[in-house]
Amino acid sequence: MKKLFSFMLLLAAFSCAAFGQEKAEHAKPTDKDKTEAIPTNGVLKRGTMLGKGKKVSLAKVMENPSKYAGQTVRVEGVIVRSCKMEGCWMELAPAQNAKSVRVTMKDHGFFIPLNAAGAKAKTEGIFTVKTLSKAEVEHLINDDGAKFEKRNADGSVTEISFEATGVELTRK
Repeated sequence: MKKLFSFMLLLAAFSCAAFGQEKAEHAKPTDKDKTEAIPTNGVLKRGTMLGKGKKVSLAKVMENPSKYAGQTVRVEGVIVRSCKMEGCWMELAPAQNAKSVRVTMKDHGFFIPLNAAGAKAKTEGIFTVKTLSKAEVEHLINDDGAKFEKRNADGSVTEISFEATGVELTRK
């Protein structure tokens, strides 16, 4: 009986863990997520509240990204382009026509409006330098309109990326 109880408890724990993981992996934006207007006299907030990370200039980070890798920081800039399917990523630059960094939403847990390009964004999260596979690069280009300055010989791309825990969007 004790073994049966232990087995049932273990089975329940695995079921809950699997359900939680499946739910996180399959998060989908709502129509409101995709279409909500970014206010001109207010702020549209997504994800967690900002304020835990050290405020750093995005231009400064882009000059030396390894210095900030793995640290929680807060940056701001202008959205150059964003995902046109779900609003699950954006490219953020210190100013229009400047080099940008890809910002993904932590755990695919929140989304930005599909028409976010041109908006100003404050965001908090962690910088990394990572390599995207050829398949990831092709998906981002073909499905979402991403642009990459330089591809590696095998079709992959090494890029500075930022995983956001929260964003605040404005139009000014």
